[in-house]
Amino acid sequence: MQAFLIRRTLLIVPTLVGATLVIFLIMRVVPGDIAVILLQAGTEQKVDPVALASLRHDLGLDRPLTLQYLSWLAKTSRGDLGDSMRTGRPIKEEVIRRFPLTAQLAIMAVVVGFAAGLPLGIISALKQNTWADYLSRVTSISFLAFPAFWLGLIVLMVGVRLFDWTPPLGYNVLWEKPITNLQQLVFPSLILGSHLLAIVARMTRSSMLEVMREDYIRTARAKGLSEARVIVRHAMKNSMIPVITIVSLQAAALLGGAVVMETVFSIPGIGAYLIEAIKFRDYTVAQALVLVFVVNFIVIDTLVDISYGWFDPRISHV
Repeated sequence: MQAFLIRRTLLIVPTLVGATLVIFLIMRVVPGDIAVILLQAGTEQKVDPVALASLRHDLGLDRPLTLQYLSWLAKTSRGDLGDSMRTGRPIKEEVIRRFPLTAQLAIMAVVVGFAAGLPLGIISALKQNTWADYLSRVTSISFLAFPAFWLGLIVLMVGVRLFDWTPPLGYNVLWEKPITNLQQLVFPSLILGSHLLAIVARMTRSSMLEVMREDYIRTARAKGLSEARVIVRHAMKNSMIPVITIVSLQAAALLGGAVVMETVFSIPGIGAYLIEAIKFRDYTVAQALVLVFVVNFIVIDTLVDISYGWFDPRISHV
């Protein structure tokens, strides 16, 4: 286990450097200049070249790209995500303020998807080629086919037209405004959870059908174990590895910012912050958020890899 953790730790550095370098170059290549955007202030007025050169110098954009990247990388290695080029506010404070909303949305969506998708997939596998299996598969395919943004817009349209309802706007965390917070996040989490439900159900069904054909399942039944014990103790546990992998990747993606749902329901989370940064070409914010997303993926992926040994003792991290 110790050797495994050392190897994973050594791989973190090139992964972070590669991810930050890619987003750094992409933000510089795409059309648009934050200095021009700031000077125009939403108008189409012509920009004074002297003022533009002065602002670019103040923002450090007139320095060579290599120097800009190395300078930013040195600051982030010390835990300093820098300041927003557009607002001047510290990025770390914004991330800390917005992250609870995104994390809660991600956790609620994962709970909904896992709690509903797992039993749906198990029933589908145990009742293969019956009406229950067909119903489960149709449900899964339907939720996969409906785009999340479309479901979100339908919910908003139905709520506004039929019930004169719109979700609360603004920053509402659970421990400060619990009722308003749940009103704001319940429908986005259900929509995201429905998509995850479909993925979990289909993966669980496929994995369970494969495990149920294994020799040790027949051996367990031959020993006289009850069907419930065979399913719970043997089939379910050994079929969970691909399911856990899928759920962990989805959770990491949601923690990276449920961009679509946060935009549709006006949730001021990490995803909305990223969209705002890209819109205004706020280089430092976009780079910092991508770094946060990559760290989330690395941490969750490592924890999931460690958990494999519990689900299947044959897997060892040597």
